[in-house]
Order: sequence, then C-alpha cells, then structure tokens
Amino acid sequence: MKKLILCGFFIFSTLLAAGQDKSEKVSQEFSLDSVVIASTRAGQNTPVAHTTVSREQMSMEPSNHSLPMMLSLQPSVVTTVEGGLGLGYSKLSVRGTDASRINVTVNGIAMNDAESQEVFWVNLPAVQNFLHSVQLQRGVGTTANGPASFGASINMQTNPPAMDAYGRAEFSFGSYSTYLTSIAAGTGVSKNGFSFDVSYSHGTTDGYIRNAKADLNSLFASAGWRNANNSLKLNYIYGEQHTGITWEGISLEDYYNNRRYNPAGEYYDEAGNVRYYDNETDNYSQHHIQAIYTHQFSTRLAWNTTLNFTKGDGYYENYKYDDTFAEYGLDPQVIDEVTYENGDFIIREAMDNAFYAAMTSLSYRTSDFNLVSGVSYSFYDGDHIGKMLWSKYNQNIPDDYRWYLNNGKKEDASIYARAEWAVSPLVTVFADMQYRYIEYKLKGPDDDFVLLDNNRYYSFFNPKGGLSFNLSPRSTLYASVAVSHREPSRSDIKESIKSGEEGKLKSERLIDYELGYRYASDKLSLMANLYFMEYKNQLVATGRLTDVGYVIKENIPDSYRRGIELAAAWSPLKWLKIDANLTLSKNELKNFTNYVDTYDNDTDWNPVEQTAVFYKKSKLTLSPEVISMAMVSVKPVESVGLSLSCKYVGEQYMDNSSSDIARVPGYYTASFNSYKEFTMKNNSKIRVSFSVDNLFNNRYYSYGWIYYAMFANGAPDYVEQGVYPQATINFVAKVAYSF
Repeated sequence: MKKLILCGFFIFSTLLAAGQDKSEKVSQEFSLDSVVIASTRAGQNTPVAHTTVSREQMSMEPSNHSLPMMLSLQPSVVTTVEGGLGLGYSKLSVRGTDASRINVTVNGIAMNDAESQEVFWVNLPAVQNFLHSVQLQRGVGTTANGPASFGASINMQTNPPAMDAYGRAEFSFGSYSTYLTSIAAGTGVSKNGFSFDVSYSHGTTDGYIRNAKADLNSLFASAGWRNANNSLKLNYIYGEQHTGITWEGISLEDYYNNRRYNPAGEYYDEAGNVRYYDNETDNYSQHHIQAIYTHQFSTRLAWNTTLNFTKGDGYYENYKYDDTFAEYGLDPQVIDEVTYENGDFIIREAMDNAFYAAMTSLSYRTSDFNLVSGVSYSFYDGDHIGKMLWSKYNQNIPDDYRWYLNNGKKEDASIYARAEWAVSPLVTVFADMQYRYIEYKLKGPDDDFVLLDNNRYYSFFNPKGGLSFNLSPRSTLYASVAVSHREPSRSDIKESIKSGEEGKLKSERLIDYELGYRYASDKLSLMANLYFMEYKNQLVATGRLTDVGYVIKENIPDSYRRGIELAAAWSPLKWLKIDANLTLSKNELKNFTNYVDTYDNDTDWNPVEQTAVFYKKSKLTLSPEVISMAMVSVKPVESVGLSLSCKYVGEQYMDNSSSDIARVPGYYTASFNSYKEFTMKNNSKIRVSFSVDNLFNNRYYSYGWIYYAMFANGAPDYVEQGVYPQATINFVAKVAYSF
C-alpha cells in the first residue's frame, strides 16, 4: 500500500496538466535535413496532440527496451511484451487503438506490413540506436504515407550525418542472461560534403518465461553527400530476429502457480512424459534500402524525393502434437499394416515478400505560411507458404512437403496537400487533405485449403482542418477535426471469404474531434486535450461463426473513444524535474451483439445454435479507461542523473463482452534509472548507467485472450484464457564509451 501511495503522490500532485517537452518547439531554420521529416510532422502551431522524443531522451532509457517501451511514459500509451522482458515481441496501444491502427514511418516511408497493417518491432531491434527523434501523434494526426492513422501515428527520423568524426561503444548486461552490444562510428562531413555513418547492435536473452529466448541483430549504414542546395543520402537498415514462440499465453491457473510456464512446443513421448521441442522459434529478417534526395531552390522552396525497397523473409517453426493428416491435405499413413489418421508433425509457415515505395514532395515556407504537397506510391508482393518438415508416421510424404501457397499483392497510391497559415499573430489556420487509392489482390489456397482468390479496391478522401489561437507568447488553444478511413486487413478479408460474407465487409471510418491547450514557460509546461473519436463500421470480432466454424468479423455501425488527456512538466529547481500525465476515457460499442458458442451438454459437446447476448453499450477490447504516469528526475550535478517513474494502467477487458471473466485487472509498475558520466582528458566520455524495471516486484499480466462456451443443459460455462505475465523486478547495467 505504501508503494502505491508513493506512486500516487507523484501522479496526482500534477494532475492538472500534461507535459510537452520544450525540445518539441520547431526551429524556424529551413535546413535540408528538416525537409524530409517536415512533410509528415506536426509543428508548434499544428492543432494536433503530439509529443516528440529526442535522441538524448532515448539514450537515457535502459538498453534492453524496445522503442514501444521507450514510449511507454507518453500520454495514453500502454505497452506490453509477450515474453515478459524488454527484448522480444513488444507492442503498444494508444488511446486503446492497437498496432494495426497505428501508422509508423521512417523518413516518411511506411514501416507497417501492408497486409496485417502492423509493425512487428522485434523485426527492427534497437532501432532507437540510429534515430534522431520520434514524434508520436495521438488521434488521426497529420497525413502520413501507408496504412491509415486510425488512432495514432509514430514518425521516426534517422540520424543526420554528424559534422565531426565520432565513435561510440556500449556494453550492457541484465537479468535473465541478457547481453547487449552496440557500436557506432561516423566520419563527419568532409570538405566536399561527403559523410558515412554506421551503427550495429546485437542482443541476446533467455527471456522471462520459458522459451522467450531472443537473438537480435540490427545494422544501420548511411552514406551521404551535400552542398549548399542539395543533399543525397543512401540508407541501409537491416533487422534480424530469432526468438522463441511466446504468443500462446498461459491459463490463469498456470499464472498463479507457475507464471513462467509457456506451452509452446510441448508434446508427449511414447511413455507419456512431457517433452518440449527445442526449435519452437520465430525467425525473420528485413533489408530496407532508402535513397533520399533533397534540393533547395531557395530559402523558401525545397523538393524532396525518397525511394525505398524492403525485402523481408522468415518463418516460424512448430511442433504439432496429435494432429490429423487431413489437416495437411494428406491421406492416413499406413506403416507396417497399421493405419494412422493422426500423428505428430514439425511444420514451418513462412513469408517471402518485397515492398517498393516512392514519395516526392514540395515544401514552401515563409515566416507566416507553410505548404507541403506530395504524392506517394507503394507496391507489395508477398507469399505465404506452409511446409511440413517431419512427420512421426511417414509412408510416402515428400521431403519439405508444401501444403499451401498463397500470394497477396497490394498497391497504395496517395496525393496530399497540407498548409498552415498564420493569418495574424494570434490565429493560425491548418488544412490537410489526402486522397488515397488501394488495390489488393489475394490468390491461392490458405492453410485450410480454402481458395482466397479475391480482388478489392478502395478509394478514400481524408480531410483535416483546425485552428490555433496564440493567447500569449506562452499559451496556445487549438481545435481540429480530422477524417480517416481504413481498409480491412488480410485476416479480415480471409475471414469474410471463408464465411461467405465478403460482400458485407466494409471499410472503416473515423472522425476525430480534438480540443486542446498548451502552456510553456522556462519552469512549467502544461497540456490538456479533449478528444472525441467517433467510428463508423469499425470491424469487431463478435464471436459469430459460420455453419462450418469460421469466425465472422462484423462492421459495428457506431463506436467511440472519448477522453481527456492531461500532463505537466515542472522544474521548480535547476536539479529537479517532475513529469506527469493522466488519461481518462470511455471506449465503447453501441448496440453490440456478442455470440457465444453453445453445446448440448458438457460431456458430449455437440454444438447447437450459438447464444446471442445483446449489449446496449459494451467496452472495446483492451481499452483501459485510466492511464497515468509520474516521474521525478534529479540531476544534482551535470554528470549525474537519477529518475523514478510510476505507470498505472486501469482495468481492461480481453473481449467486447465486458464480463468479469474477461477482465484484466488494473496494474502499476515503477522503474528506476541512474547514470554517472566521466569526461576523460581527451574529451572522450564514459557513461555508466543502472536501471531497474518493476522496482516494487509487482506481479501482473498486461493483456490476454479469452474463449468461453455455454451448455444448453445448464452446466457451468467453459472458460479458457491466455494471459501474458510480465517480469518481476529486473535490472540492466550499461557502460558506454564515446568520443
């Protein structure tokens, strides 16, 4: 209780507002390096809720944290890790919107997978090591390339070339056999304008839960040339991940009795003993190549063009215990005159894809008028492949037997224009318009042999507009309204095809209303933001099944996310800073019907008609109504820093039923970070840092899934859950040398 009160004190002592880092202010200097990122980022007077995290801020975070975890203290952000520890599969939600509804770009190029519309951060390990800054926009935000910003966007900028030569090496170790190494070097900009930078990172861990092992590599290399009016950069980003499978979750019974358990790869030998398959793994690599050219015609007008090619391929490998041969399109196997309809298998399900993207934009800027307009185009071509590597009973199965291959092709084209006009010293007008066109084609059989052959076409118009009022040199009031449309993902389309209801599948629409206030002085910054995110035809899992058991995802006519975001940053003394934020929200579906699988009795489990349960209002899945953070930072001298942060996430639900059995209890966690920096005689520096996560050793799970069924004979409901326990107290120490 004392620990909760301690966190609560810091949180509620600054409840009145929300912090905006002063580094967020946009410089008026129109440099070549800023042209690329300015086309998609919000500025000082843009009426959009946003925060910007600088490279210096990211460098203060523990080295075993992924980028989502580094953003976890931002307003309305909730993060989680499948394996319980920093390395591995991590994800974030913003205002309750999941990863498939968050647009992510690097230098303006979309990083979202074209089909799932998600970013799998484990495929971009240690990305923060070569980023200059990250801007998180909440709500629809400004126009971005790629999948829709349907609740938030994350805009990343890679490091520009340093003016002088440098080098950096970091070595970290932490709990659960976690080891990380990072090295970086750069030539600086030569007299002829040439530069070269490179950064490499490697990390390994055993993970918190069983089989949460990770072996991660990343590489960033950039060659550049510039003169007074031109800039050309070639970037190469490589990410490689080998991780244990952790996505199944564990039951609540296991959570309370053996919370580090993981069922992945579990099977039984001939004697009935429990065994685990050693190579129950997920493996993926990505190569990103970017060419970025910028030309400045004058101090006011500049042109930028970016070309991108991404190659991705990988697989996950599973041991399948006691499956049927029919599931893989095979006849029963006859061995020594014994017929086997079931067996054990080792399978690989793989992806092999290529992504091509191009964008070009013109930027015009004066002291009171900014205009950016551009076009973008991308093409995705991806194969999904299923192979059987081994079968316990094998009469005549060919080596590397392939039981399915299907392909997806997606074209995405858009044109946009955005303007900000200071019509007077007090008022700035904002307008942003985008037209987006998508073609998506599926071809071939899925893993259950259903043909996915389907062509879909979408066209969207996404207008945005707003006003900013400079009430004083330190305070701004703003209001905006923005429209965003989102096409169904590959899984949505697949389910609709299998259910025979692809004709009913509609795109989604969001209208986002924002009203906010910002205040910034030397010692105090405040922000308050009201948002009303009104959805039309949001796609939701209702539990309804087809006659042959396929899930049907349905468009719900009306749903919303409405809330208030508050935050503050206060520096009463030079050596002391207090940050806090709080989000209070309602996230609900209207007139929602949930369908529950129903069986005749709990002995025979013969299916009967599903039971429909109607809700006038129901809470949206995994959307907490309370999210808060507080942090105290102390810097007694220039070379020493200490901070204590607390994060609280209120209760949420694993599905849309809002039932008690689907509830994820609220939880809080605290972290402690510290560093000491030493300056050497040659002006090189050594920094030693030490961080502790989950400082108070809290036991909690941050999200999960649920399945339940009813019985016509009145027997108690059957409930199956999968939850994801997060690591107890853990630490990481780092030594960094730079010159």
